Amino acid sequence: MKLYGLIGFPLTHSFSKKFFTEKFEKEGTSDQFKYELFEMENPKNFPDLFEKNPDLKGINITIPHKQNVFDYLDGLDQSAKLVGAVNVVKRLENDKLIGFNSDFYGFQRSLKESMGLEKIKDLKALVLGGKGGAAKAIVAALEDLGVSVQLVSRKAQDGLIDYAESRNLLPTHHLIVNCTPLGTYPKTEACPDIDYTLLTPNHFLFDLVYNPAETLFMKKGLEKGAQVKNGYDMLVYQAEKSWEIWQNETI
Repeated sequence: MKLYGLIGFPLTHSFSKKFFTEKFEKEGTSDQFKYELFEMENPKNFPDLFEKNPDLKGINITIPHKQNVFDYLDGLDQSAKLVGAVNVVKRLENDKLIGFNSDFYGFQRSLKESMGLEKIKDLKALVLGGKGGAAKAIVAALEDLGVSVQLVSRKAQDGLIDYAESRNLLPTHHLIVNCTPLGTYPKTEACPDIDYTLLTPNHFLFDLVYNPAETLFMKKGLEKGAQVKNGYDMLVYQAEKSWEIWQNETI
């Protein structure tokens, strides 16, 4: 039995466990593969996880460990180097641990399908959420597509502007990506503090949140005629990429 899983803290709900469990059941491979949750508060416990679970072949990583596991890895794939954050780890036959980033691929694919590559090339984007692991993946994915990016956070610092300053850029930055957890169930009444009155039908709001399917951030965009997209497809695509990484014998 080959074991896979997810680490993070807290793990109150997991898209990944549901996705992979259903995948194994559908494909009739539940007797070969298993996906478990490993709630981990301290990243120092990361090496112990693999020592105690010799059948553990790969893991996904979520908040808050996408950056603080770097010291425990033996190498990084180009995707992780580009992003500066890891959300997939593969255990090689020699027990070396290699970090990857599938959020990069998942977001790019979802955005391309939603907007079309030609529209994306001329865009300017506001990425809401500071310098966290999710935001890092989104910025790298956008810059790879030739999009001009401005990071927005609650406090202006080191190239970041705050939400008040973002008001000046809304007329020219038509792609807005929410990388914060604001609006996630059960706190569905929350949303990023941008000036929604400045939104137009030319704007596209992409929310990495997927539960609920339509967040307050998205609703406020729809009220102004903007296009909106939640993070569900991105999650599916990054999960599929994770599986591809784990099963690729050449990596």
